Amino acid sequence: MIACLAIPGFPLRAALRSRPSLAATPAALAPPAGEEPLLGPVTAAAEAQGVQPGMRMGEALATCPRLVLVEEDPSAAEQAWEEILRRLEDAGFAVETAEPGSAYFETRGVERLYGGLEAALRRALAAVGAGWDARVGAAERRFAALAAANVARAGQALVVSDAQLPDFLAPLPLSLLPLDERRQLELRELGVKRLGELAGLPRAAVAERLGPDGRRAWSLARGGTARRVLGRRPPAELYEELEFPEAIGNELTLRRAFGALLDRILERKERDGRFIRKVALSARLVGGGSWRRTVTLREPTAERDRLRHALGPKLAELPAPVLSLRLELVELTESQGQQLELVQAAGAELQSRLREGLRQVRASTGSGSVASVVEVAPWSRIPEARALFVPRDD
Repeated sequence: MIACLAIPGFPLRAALRSRPSLAATPAALAPPAGEEPLLGPVTAAAEAQGVQPGMRMGEALATCPRLVLVEEDPSAAEQAWEEILRRLEDAGFAVETAEPGSAYFETRGVERLYGGLEAALRRALAAVGAGWDARVGAAERRFAALAAANVARAGQALVVSDAQLPDFLAPLPLSLLPLDERRQLELRELGVKRLGELAGLPRAAVAERLGPDGRRAWSLARGGTARRVLGRRPPAELYEELEFPEAIGNELTLRRAFGALLDRILERKERDGRFIRKVALSARLVGGGSWRRTVTLREPTAERDRLRHALGPKLAELPAPVLSLRLELVELTESQGQQLELVQAAGAELQSRLREGLRQVRASTGSGSVASVVEVAPWSRIPEARALFVPRDD
């Protein structure tokens, strides 16, 4: 059997771990800065007041003036989800994560260990913990397991057999399908509102009207295909963190702090000479919440300059001053080998000569002699205030 673990509203639950008093009050996850003002997950108290996920912020505040907006905390959510996955793996389940708050695993290898399917699913719920209101669905097909997990109550394990599958899926809403809002609206306008109604249409007609997305949705509405779950590779546990005595918003200071973290983490003995494939940079914000960016390198490397060029520009995306900065090596290569270039890329020799020239200038005139012009206030009427000279560290 394939089982699906679901934790509804996981980003909000993770953000509320540091503010547990808000769990029983009308609260909602605030929209990210710069995006459309649509609410994220909401608490049960907010839902009882008429606030729904995806509602516009102005409409939600008019509906419930006591609504508390909670800043998203992606760093805390990532760490909490990693803790949950490790507890499941410690219990013997090979987990394939879809997104934070949703994961798949197979029960075939642990049913004899725990005394049957039901006992194995209860063990999985116990590994997650009672504070998350998790639910589990199990079926022979992956989408059916996802649908069962979304229908189950908090703390419940719902099992759906292949014989029950058509009747089980028929009354469920189309929102379970991976279709964008425009496609779902198009289906609702045609009178198709349930999975059973979509499954009853001819496949060719659905594919002609909706294209490849519609063909896949039609297949899922009939249960989908039986695909095995591939257990994940646990991430590397290498990170360096730097806490500031006061909030820092200066990009130059943050870049130098990032450079110090990069030097420290590259010198860690645990890395054992391996190259870095995936790296993450996160920060704790002064107003609450956190910020996180993850970069997967096209070619694994341990070169300081390449890592700095990949992550350094992300610091300009920080929405507020930070209290701490954290650098994580999410994934490392298994081997220490590296494929060299047969033919040097165009411009590589020129870049090498320029870097060597800058090193010679710094060596003869001092570390602050080479600088870049960084625009900081383009709206200013004073020319001297529009840009700053920032020493280069490359």
